[in-house]
Formats: sequence, C-alpha cells, structure tokens
Amino acid sequence: MSSTTAPPEKYDVMLGQLGARLDISCTENEANVAIVEHTLPPHTLAAPLHRHSREDEISHVLEGEMTVLADDEVTTVPAGESVVKGRGRWHTFWNAGDEPLRFLEIIAPGEFSEFFEEVADLGTPDPTDETWAPQFLAIGERYGFEADLEATPELLETYDLQM
Repeated sequence: MSSTTAPPEKYDVMLGQLGARLDISCTENEANVAIVEHTLPPHTLAAPLHRHSREDEISHVLEGEMTVLADDEVTTVPAGESVVKGRGRWHTFWNAGDEPLRFLEIIAPGEFSEFFEEVADLGTPDPTDETWAPQFLAIGERYGFEADLEATPELLETYDLQM
C-alpha cells in the first residue's frame, strides 16, 4: 500500500502593494529552499528597511527592474539578472520604474517564506500605524527579522515612492 502526503498549503496574498505567491515550499525539497513569486507596481517601496538573521534571499528579476538598497549602496537589477540580499545586511527594495516588477525570491533556508502569509493577515502595511507596526514587528521577531520602520518616511520621500 502506498501512502500519499498532502502537498504543502500554498498561498497567494497581497501585503499592501507587494504580491506574494508561494511557488515552492521549503517542505517540498531536502535543501529547505523556498521560492516566492513577487509582484510590485511602479514607484512602490516593497518593504521597510530590514535585515534577516537566519536566511539569505536571492532575487531573480523576471520583468521590470528592481532597485535595491543594501547597507548604503543602491543598485538596479534589470530583468534576467539576480541579486543576493544576504543575512545580516540592512536592505530594502523597490520598483522605481514605470513598468510592473515581477521577480522570484529564493529563500534559504526557506522557513521565512511563511512570514508573507502571516503579515498579509495584518492588512495594509503602515509603519506609522500604532496597531499594525507592533504586530508586524512581533511576527518579524519570531522569524529573526528586524525592521527599521522609522526609516520608511525618508525612503518614500527620497526616492519618490509609495508604500
């Protein structure tokens, strides 16, 4: 008799303007890697300035261009290219262009992929909201994710972005 295991629960959620669809769960492979497909409209900041203590993120741009701020360096990643956002580095990213951005986020190890589904349940991201912000930070803490929410207004103004 053969036994079958139910496939992992997939999600397709919105975190404000950032779309997140779980493509490959870390439970589907022995390497413990997850792949999330993200979408982001033009002139939009994807996330507050943050850093991860447990995982690396590798973004492969499929469409559009991704602008990445890592530590104090800003780089643009065009379609067909990739960027590593390594653990321990303060970073964020946005779509500075006029076209939608679509990219794959390879997360290793992949448990952090569950963060997106949890945060989506909080509703529209607002780093200045006294209800949303503490809940967001508490979820992040469970994942070894630290965010600098106070940096968000300056990022939005400096790079002419929306959240």
